[in-house]
Amino acid sequence: MKIKVGDMVQVIRGKDRGVTGKVVSVDHAKNKLLIEGVNMVYKHVKPSQRNPQGGRLHKEMPIHASTVMALCPKTNQPTRIGYRYLEDGSKERFARSSDTSMGLVSPPKSAYTKN
Repeated sequence: MKIKVGDMVQVIRGKDRGVTGKVVSVDHAKNKLLIEGVNMVYKHVKPSQRNPQGGRLHKEMPIHASTVMALCPKTNQPTRIGYRYLEDGSKERFARSSDTSMGLVSPPKSAYTKN
């Protein structure tokens, strides 16, 4: 999955279409993301020692990664993400629409240096 924790994303499908938020957590096994303020639901809880009153909690639930697109740091528009190797052999993520860097993925490796 090319989307990482801390990325700004925009929802492109579903009831929260058009909403932007920051990725809080990523579940690679289920291909799901937890995003701030997106897919809010009510969870009914019984009274317990931790929550003595009980009632309804308003919380975020995970959504599938295919329903969001990363936002380009330069244009703030939805974009796809790509990977490339730099001259020194380090690997970086970049926004395909504007060719803007989105941070390094791995440190320089001698096998990928360009002569």
